[in-house]
Amino acid sequence: MRSINVKSDRNYQVVVGVNGLESIKEICKDHNKVLLVAPSSLIRLFKLKEGKNLTLFPTPDGENQKTVATLDRIWKKCAAIGLSRQDAIVGFGGGATTDLAGFAAATWLRGITWYAIPTSLAGMVDASVGGKTGINSSAGKNLIGSFFSPAKVLIDPTFLKKLSKRDLSAGMAEVIKCGFISDYRILNLVQDDELDYSQLIYRATKVKSKVVSKDFKESKLREVLNYGHTLGHAIEKDSKYRLRHGEAVGIGMVFAAELSHELAGLSEDAVQLHRELLQNYNLPVSYPRGRWKNLSTLLLMDKKVKQSKVRFIGISKIGKPVWLEDVSSSLLAKVYERIAK
Repeated sequence: MRSINVKSDRNYQVVVGVNGLESIKEICKDHNKVLLVAPSSLIRLFKLKEGKNLTLFPTPDGENQKTVATLDRIWKKCAAIGLSRQDAIVGFGGGATTDLAGFAAATWLRGITWYAIPTSLAGMVDASVGGKTGINSSAGKNLIGSFFSPAKVLIDPTFLKKLSKRDLSAGMAEVIKCGFISDYRILNLVQDDELDYSQLIYRATKVKSKVVSKDFKESKLREVLNYGHTLGHAIEKDSKYRLRHGEAVGIGMVFAAELSHELAGLSEDAVQLHRELLQNYNLPVSYPRGRWKNLSTLLLMDKKVKQSKVRFIGISKIGKPVWLEDVSSSLLAKVYERIAK
C-alpha cells in the first residue's frame, strides 16, 4: 500500500493498494450506521449485501445517477434510517457515484463523514480525489455542487479487472492528462507493453493531490486540472453523455493542445503526441464539424468563464500549464476545424 496526504478543508489520505471490499467492513466498524451508495450493476457484480449497520442505496449507472431526483431519494433514505452526524456515507463506484455520494454527505445535516471507494480508473485518479462533489442539471455538468472532502479515499486497483475496455481507456485519458500538465514520466509509462496500473494511479493521484493541497477551492492553480475539460464538458453535454467523460476530455485535450500551439508556442511534436497516446487507447480525437455552433454556446456555461470571456488551460510545453485568456471566437472556430471530422 502507498499513501498520499491531501491538505484541504480536512486533511485526509488517498491509499492505493487496499482491499476495497474489506475496507467497507472496516468503515462499518467505525460508525453506527453506514449508507453505501452504489450503482445497482455494481451491487450485483460484487454481491454486496446489507449488514447490521450497513444500508445499500442502489443508483442508475453513470451520469444518469447525478440528478436532483436521485439526491432527493438519498436524503429520504438518510431520514428513514436515522443517519446522524456520527454516521457515514460511502461512495462505491465510478466518478459519477463518488460525486453524488460526496454531495449527499455535504448536504445531509450540513455535512457528515463520507468515504470514496472508486471502482473505475477515472474515479481513482480524478473524481474521487480533491473534494469536488456535485450533480448535473439541465444547464450543464457539475454546476450544482460543493467542495467537501472525504475522510479517506481507498483505491483497490484489482477492481480494474472488472472494467470494460472502453471504460478502462476512458480512464486513461485522465492519467495522460496528468502526464501532460505535470509528470512527463506518466507519458512514458502509458506506452509500456505491460501497464503498471498501481504505479500509474499513484503518480496521477499524486499530481492531483499536490495541486489540490495548494488550491482546494480552485481560486486559480487548481484550474490546471481542467486541461482538456473546457471543451470536453461541452462535448459530453452535446453528446447527451453518450461519450464517456474521458472520451470527451481526450478530444478536449487535442483541442487545447492545438490552441496551445497557436497561443503558447507548444511544439507540433507535442500536439501530435496527444493524438498518438490517446489513439493508442482507442480514444476519439475528433468531433463532428457541424456541432461547433452548439459547442460554442455550451462553452459560455463553463465555470472558468469570466465576464462572458472563455478561458482555457493550455501548456507551453509538457509539464508547463498556462492560462489562455479571452480567446477570440474566430480563433476557437479555426482551431476546432483541425479536430473536426
